[in-house]
Amino acid sequence: MQKLTNKEEEIMQILWKLKKAFVKEVMAEITEEQPHYNTLSTIIRNLEEKGFVSHNAYGNTHQYFPVIKMEDYRKRFMNTAIDTYFNSSYKNMVSFFAEEEKISAEELREILAIIENKSDKR
Repeated sequence: MQKLTNKEEEIMQILWKLKKAFVKEVMAEITEEQPHYNTLSTIIRNLEEKGFVSHNAYGNTHQYFPVIKMEDYRKRFMNTAIDTYFNSSYKNMVSFFAEEEKISAEELREILAIIENKSDKR
């Protein structure tokens, strides 16, 4: 799976939300700095070339839809981020968020309960 640019990720988020859409429908979902229609069309075609999107043709227009599930992309993205920025350590990642005050002690207790419940079921 190829890496996506920030703009491609933004477009994929829209396609995952809409499930299927024409370029003009994707355009309507972009709230900041709308690209030119042709630029957006090119980005979507690039996503298709990368294997993230496919289309159904209706005459000269195409309705696009994601072929990669958001969950699959998220898993790959997170694994890459943890490997790259946290030395492949989930402990380092959680510590980072705790130090940055992005996660509370209560949330950590909830996470611990989830982990303990999963290990009890094995």
